[in-house]
Amino acid sequence: MRLSIWIFFHFLSYFHVTLSAPQQYTSIFNFGDSLSDTGNLLIILNATVVPSGSLPYGMTFFGGPTGRFSDGRLIIDFIADAFGLPFLPPFVARGRHFRQGANFAVSGATALDIEFFQQRRLGNLAGVNESLSVQLRWFEGMKPSLCNSTKSCRDYFSKSLFMIGELGVNDYITPLRARRSLKEVRSYVPKVVEKISMATERLIELGAADLMVAGIPPMGCFPVCLTLLMSPNKEDYEPGTGCLKEVNNLTRYHNRLLRRSLDQLRIKYPRLRLTYADYYGAAIRLASNPKRYGFSNGALRACCGGGGPYNFNSTVFCGQPGSTVCKDPSTYVSWDSIHLTEAAYHSMAMGLLQGPYADPPWCGHQCQVSNHSSRSSLRGSASSASSASLILFWVDFMLFYLMPIGLVCILSF
Repeated sequence: MRLSIWIFFHFLSYFHVTLSAPQQYTSIFNFGDSLSDTGNLLIILNATVVPSGSLPYGMTFFGGPTGRFSDGRLIIDFIADAFGLPFLPPFVARGRHFRQGANFAVSGATALDIEFFQQRRLGNLAGVNESLSVQLRWFEGMKPSLCNSTKSCRDYFSKSLFMIGELGVNDYITPLRARRSLKEVRSYVPKVVEKISMATERLIELGAADLMVAGIPPMGCFPVCLTLLMSPNKEDYEPGTGCLKEVNNLTRYHNRLLRRSLDQLRIKYPRLRLTYADYYGAAIRLASNPKRYGFSNGALRACCGGGGPYNFNSTVFCGQPGSTVCKDPSTYVSWDSIHLTEAAYHSMAMGLLQGPYADPPWCGHQCQVSNHSSRSSLRGSASSASSASLILFWVDFMLFYLMPIGLVCILSF
């Protein structure tokens, strides 16, 4: 009898922990590079120098360029949409209000500061100066306009989502483009992860209570890497995907160290909600079985590029004279050899919001991710949210009102 009662209440406790209504965010703040930049680089420079400032970029959803390095929306766009929020405005845009969030991501950004690459004679390839630490300073400067007291900041940020990353791809692509050895690039990984971890902790100190930190996708499947590091040896390629083994090993090494650092932060800040976004897992499944997910033209050849086996040409980039663009980007995983198509980003966003690629699990099937022009959101699911709240009420009632009675019964036997 005692065992049966104990099992019953243990089940209730477990059910209470695992059943939770998804968070209702009122703002999102994003830090990253071109996988999530919604226009910062385009504004910092100009449309004549930035490829994402002209067609075919933006052709699928927006009907024209927005500064996004894709044919349409990015993961961050789908996440904002799922929570009923507008697409994040780029931080450097003038005349914008940021009460519902801001995007600090800049295409070409690295986790490490530009000085790191300059010291290794890689500064001319490192892209932009707006590294992660610069983006953090931008946020610190913005914070007083969002809240002005400890209590107001705590209340405001308790309903805010902070997204860090993906960051790291440019830190590794930069030396690889310069033909540096994989051994040297691998030595950068602990430094890159440390920067991301330090930035995450700094945001926590500034008031962030709910953070999602992304790992990096399988770089060994990028057409740019497959072209630059092309090998005549079949042993250098993964049999199930055709991706480069050692480059994906580098990617997994980065993600492994990042997850360890996040585990340490969870121990240090036990009340924190800290989620790891498994970009590797969400993307590698598309390379393993692209047709299963609707990508009939595969994962390794870019939709837009300057030709070659993987449609990547280092002298003719997507959108430049001499490049070509496919008729239907939704049948491709890769957009321009580094960035993905809107369809691929949508699949990855689904995997984060509803599937197994968020650790711990995020919000389940109550998060609706629209793949069409009509916006569907978490807030639109009022009935499901109220149902979840009702269930939670009864679970709480059983736990906190009936459990004492149960304990009395146990002690009386």
